[in-house]
Amino acid sequence: MTQTVLPTVELGTGGPLVGVQGLGCMGMSEFYGPTDTGEALATLDAALATGVTLFDTADMYGSGRNEELIGPFARANRDQVVLATKFSILRSEEDGAVRGISNDPAYIRTAVDASLRRLGTDVIDLYYMHRRDPAVPLADSVGAMAELVRAGKVRHLGLSEVTGAELREAHAIHPISALQSEWSVFARDVERTAVPAAAELGVAFVPYSPLGRGFLTGAFQDAKELSADDYRRSHPRYTGDNAAANGELLDPLRKIAAARGVTLAQVALAWVHQQAEVHGLAVVPIPGTRRRGRLAENTAAATLRLTAEELALLEPVAGRVAGNRYADMSSTSAARE
Repeated sequence: MTQTVLPTVELGTGGPLVGVQGLGCMGMSEFYGPTDTGEALATLDAALATGVTLFDTADMYGSGRNEELIGPFARANRDQVVLATKFSILRSEEDGAVRGISNDPAYIRTAVDASLRRLGTDVIDLYYMHRRDPAVPLADSVGAMAELVRAGKVRHLGLSEVTGAELREAHAIHPISALQSEWSVFARDVERTAVPAAAELGVAFVPYSPLGRGFLTGAFQDAKELSADDYRRSHPRYTGDNAAANGELLDPLRKIAAARGVTLAQVALAWVHQQAEVHGLAVVPIPGTRRRGRLAENTAAATLRLTAEELALLEPVAGRVAGNRYADMSSTSAARE
């Protein structure tokens, strides 16, 4: 496959220039079954060579191990890498499946220092609030994040899974460069309020899971086929009757892929990229992969343009998807709209 060199885009008004497609690093440490660390590290190098410059991690991925994994790579290429990490999701030491959320200012100050230590850097380029706790005023949490910018520990701020109203409120406290939420052919609830607000404010949108956690690639038909420790087994839309029904929704992607001589993944990613024009904002998807072959496939999609007819064919898909994005939707933006 011919290597794609990605064009660049500004990550929010006044934000850094980044390749128009980033790399989600979560699966390099856990969640998607066994991983090959050597191949994962080689994928980081290959990504940078193709023009991927936004590398996305979080303190909860592998309970800090993911930050430790990509830290040496980021340090070795610090002048090229835009390093993004996140705080707020708490994990239990006794049970890794247990989740909590903290937006408390004191916790934020502790969390950023821990991330800086694990990453081995003195500044984080883009620091996200991973999930919103409505019990904590944004003036407090975003205010604390703004303090980190003034202290020189963070360059730019981001939010994840917030509503349009929450984004506007946060942006009035301190400029927000990027909003990261799930957005794909299968998941379009962000278009109700979050995407319009981001476009209005000049905030870049960073779609996570743009490939529907691999389901849109046709890599699996039911998550029960995956390893016992693969967390996709807990996602309602990828198992049982929901998976069977949703598998039929891939037919339009298959039709387009066959006609174009491309893969399902490339069609799905091309759709996400073209939402930049549809909605008038910068869109930088971060498909996650641990293998160089998949990386080359994904980056090639950044320059694939779908026709108006092809976009129309994909338009009704999301409205027909069976099952929620998560088993527990309480911490998503959709739950607060």
